[in-house]
Amino acid sequence: MSALNVKAPAFLEDEELTIFADAVDRFLDEHCGPEEQAKWRQNQTVPRDLWLKAGEAGLCGLTVPEEYGGAGGDYRHEVVLMRRMGLKGADNWGISLHNAIVAPYVVHYGTEEQKQRVLPKLCTGEYVGAIAMTEPGAGSDLQGVRTTARKDGDHYVINGSKTFITNGAAANMIIVVAKTDPTQGAKGTSLFIVETDGLEGFERGRNLHKIGAEGNDTSELFFNDVRVPASNLISGVEGMGFVQLMQQLPQERLNIAVQGIAAAERGLAVTLDYVKSRKAFGKTVMEFQNTQFKLAEVKTKLTVATVFVDYCIGQHLEGQLDPATASMAKYWCTDIQGETLDECLQLHGGYGFMAEYPIAQLYKDARVQRIYGGTNEIMKVLISRTL
Repeated sequence: MSALNVKAPAFLEDEELTIFADAVDRFLDEHCGPEEQAKWRQNQTVPRDLWLKAGEAGLCGLTVPEEYGGAGGDYRHEVVLMRRMGLKGADNWGISLHNAIVAPYVVHYGTEEQKQRVLPKLCTGEYVGAIAMTEPGAGSDLQGVRTTARKDGDHYVINGSKTFITNGAAANMIIVVAKTDPTQGAKGTSLFIVETDGLEGFERGRNLHKIGAEGNDTSELFFNDVRVPASNLISGVEGMGFVQLMQQLPQERLNIAVQGIAAAERGLAVTLDYVKSRKAFGKTVMEFQNTQFKLAEVKTKLTVATVFVDYCIGQHLEGQLDPATASMAKYWCTDIQGETLDECLQLHGGYGFMAEYPIAQLYKDARVQRIYGGTNEIMKVLISRTL
């Protein structure tokens, strides 16, 4: 039973999606339970064979066309996976980045040869996907990217470094943002498929130690005269990278909103369980009016956020989600995620500060949501341009 009781919109009321949600739940229960999640955090990564198991179960490549080995689904399937993972606490696993951020660049912009070569491996889990945008000196400002890709015969030579790369320790198919013409600013940006197995000049740095989302590997990547075939230039045309990034960022930002609200709903659920069983001064914590008022506020905020996110999903399915609205969803929902989880942690008292309680992990994991995918301050800049 959902802690929010928000009726799903018509486009999510589909028997096939219900069957898919049940299959996701079974997979998560079998392979991604609390014990496994604890191991992820301890090891700072998920086991490599989890990707292969997900591929066998049809969870990789959800929206990749069947002709390339995918499930041939649509964004609703991505939403179901993200929500079920959030509700079950399995959201430290970067499969949604693999599915709903990395694969679409190849599906939408890849050449036919690239699609046939790369997509089947992403769908089986043989390839783990990542996208390398952020650099030590370039975060939300993608025009500030300094990694270069110089044409040399039938290859490009890539030089530069990337940081904060999700799935970076495991990924062996990385979309790299690089400058093919540094004199042209955004117009000189291109995207490359870099397959790293045995690739000379490619190095992984540290698996970065974070204050949350510890189970999701986040790494530094280094490219030292890395040679990739010219055929790995996405779309086969130089200078299209910035446009491609801008077209795909609304979905990435909607993903973050979807994941944030699912995690916050789980926070509400575990808090309700706690306050109904914990006693103080001879009665349960739930019986105090302050608790009731605080949780009423949390439920209201999350209900409003869920309805807005569902609206954005509907717009996106129709191809109508504009960048400003996606930015609203990303910034506002992640702000709400932080606010509500903070309230939920407070209601746990001292136990909320203990790492073994789910609310503590949810609280830590929430903080980065306001940073990646473009900081919430950048989201407000984008929104303000529409005023």
